[in-house]
Amino acid sequence: MKIPDWVQEVLASFDKKKEAHGELQIVDELDRARKTYGDLTLDDFRKSLNATNPPAGLTLALAGLWWDAKGDWTRAHESAQQDEGKDGSWVHAYLHRKEGDQGNAAYWYSRAGKPVCKEPLDAEWLNTTTALLE
Repeated sequence: MKIPDWVQEVLASFDKKKEAHGELQIVDELDRARKTYGDLTLDDFRKSLNATNPPAGLTLALAGLWWDAKGDWTRAHESAQQDEGKDGSWVHAYLHRKEGDQGNAAYWYSRAGKPVCKEPLDAEWLNTTTALLE
């Protein structure tokens, strides 16, 4: 697996900066680099829920989960529906399960290649969000 050039550049600069600025500076720079290139953590994702709109660069599936966490099922559904891949189908399934439409949810789980979820909805949201952020 090839390491992206930007990662190599950041890592190469760390050895020099570590001596001059210490470990904390390096951690701050890694955090900034991660956010710049769209690598959100679950904690970042949750903190973003205080905003009016989802973070730029989220996939449609993650935007669907973001809107769902904000309590806007309609926008969540619209986002998931626009993603015709497996991730969008997975979020679509979760949303139909949440609204109580088990038959429709089963269809979308099948399209996502996932078994019908039996865990509580909040656990499914957490597990799905975590998996899609990886």
